Amino acid sequence: MLRAARAAGPLLRISGAGAVGERIRGGVPSTPAVFTRGFFDFFKKGEKEAADDAEAKAKAKARLSDEMSRGYFEDISEIRKNGGKIAMATKVIIPEDAAVKFPDLPLESPGGGTLRLPLVASPPEDSSPEAGGTVVPEASLVCLSFRASSQKMAESWSLPFLDAFGASGKVQVYEVSFIDSWLLSSSPMRRAFLKVTRKSNNPQRHVAYAFGDHYDFRKELQIVNLLTGYIYLVDRLGRIRWQGFGTATQEELSSLTTCTSILLDEK
Repeated sequence: MLRAARAAGPLLRISGAGAVGERIRGGVPSTPAVFTRGFFDFFKKGEKEAADDAEAKAKAKARLSDEMSRGYFEDISEIRKNGGKIAMATKVIIPEDAAVKFPDLPLESPGGGTLRLPLVASPPEDSSPEAGGTVVPEASLVCLSFRASSQKMAESWSLPFLDAFGASGKVQVYEVSFIDSWLLSSSPMRRAFLKVTRKSNNPQRHVAYAFGDHYDFRKELQIVNLLTGYIYLVDRLGRIRWQGFGTATQEELSSLTTCTSILLDEK
């Protein structure tokens, strides 16, 4: 019996070690399992990053192709032909259900303030006329200039607009200049630039600047020629209800006046 017990000892120890091993594997994954799962997680992460990188490259390639297809000389050639009037202004107001939202546009003013267009009124159940502390006008005329040459074009719309509706207190004008230079868009240069830029003494006429890359913004509004001006009449819900281009004509100012009157009468 004693010899049998001694002979069985090593087998019992091996059996016990096996049971402990099973308990360990049941509680905590074994090293090979951890390594395998970690490897596949890393591999999946690498696949996602590669897909994101491929998508970014595809977008960059599409943008490059788009930008290369149209350059300064094409823009100036078109301006010489039509004087910046790439299309006639809208003759009638755009219906509410057909109107598109004006794209989000962060701006900075010469006084150091910031704002974001479009200004959108609160939902009907909220009686407050303000959006983020800013009074929302019934109608906003947004004038976009991508080059200094088109700023006078913007004024041909904004000044008569304020003459016609400024006394109502229901309208605002935003003359926006785009600065795409990386140097002027850098923080120190941007602050210095804003200190010396033109300002407006009319509380209803806002001069503002948009810094940096605005390719996606331009694509949303289908803006191609950067040498002309783009004019938008925006309602209190941020929707574009009328559009003009270049320098205003008397006929186009008449249509703008009519459409603005209709917009101000909307409930």
